[in-house]
Amino acid sequence: MNLWRIPTARAGALAVWRRNILVWRKLIVPAVLMNFGEPTLYLLGLGFGLGHFVGEMSGMSYLAFLASGIIASSAMTTSSFEGMYSVFTRMVPQKTYEAILATPLEVDDILAGEMLWCATKSVFSGIAILAVAAMLGVVQGWGALWVIPVVFMIGLCFAGPAMIMSALAYNYDFFNYYTVLIITPMFILCGVFYPIDTLPLAMQGFVQFLPLTHAVMLTRSLVVGADLPQPLLHIGVLMLYAVIGYYVAVVLVRRKLRV
Repeated sequence: MNLWRIPTARAGALAVWRRNILVWRKLIVPAVLMNFGEPTLYLLGLGFGLGHFVGEMSGMSYLAFLASGIIASSAMTTSSFEGMYSVFTRMVPQKTYEAILATPLEVDDILAGEMLWCATKSVFSGIAILAVAAMLGVVQGWGALWVIPVVFMIGLCFAGPAMIMSALAYNYDFFNYYTVLIITPMFILCGVFYPIDTLPLAMQGFVQFLPLTHAVMLTRSLVVGADLPQPLLHIGVLMLYAVIGYYVAVVLVRRKLRV
């Protein structure tokens, strides 16, 4: 079988997505508590605490600046951890994928379903943070609801690279490399906590290639109601990461499972 053939999108991906939804429902209470509790701590501790000393940033309150960035970064971490730890668990220890492959579904369907599920979990997280931000009075109008499809797109963007890590991993410790070398630097450098134009010029150019930079720009403009130049560029970067990540992940999982 040709490992490098182009994946095909089929309705079977929705069956995988639904399977994950049914499993997740058993953990819905702790999941909801985490989705609301963690962002509340961030926004109260940093938004109000640090914001008292910072004041305004980029023409908005620091609480609004931080909330809009946390929405994007939370979508990144939620999708990435689901695409690494949960996907690896289903693929290797539980051998769920082998069972699914005994049905008419293929690797293409499984990973497409997993990407949809990673993006869906990102939406749950994004809605929770958006709700907390709205209660704190930093959301500017109903237009902020456009953040929800953007967060779904961010989830797709980070699901692909995370699944690549799952296909390459031999144990859970392997994910520490991706977390420390990729996720954490993006969380710190890509405009979540401060504007990227405060970075050295060379670093400013570098972070433009990182997807979280574009994710933060999109969510921040929608939450605070600000104009955003070149929105199609930011969307295009996110979708490029999603498409390439999905394709590479499919190839690697085909090789790993020898199908």
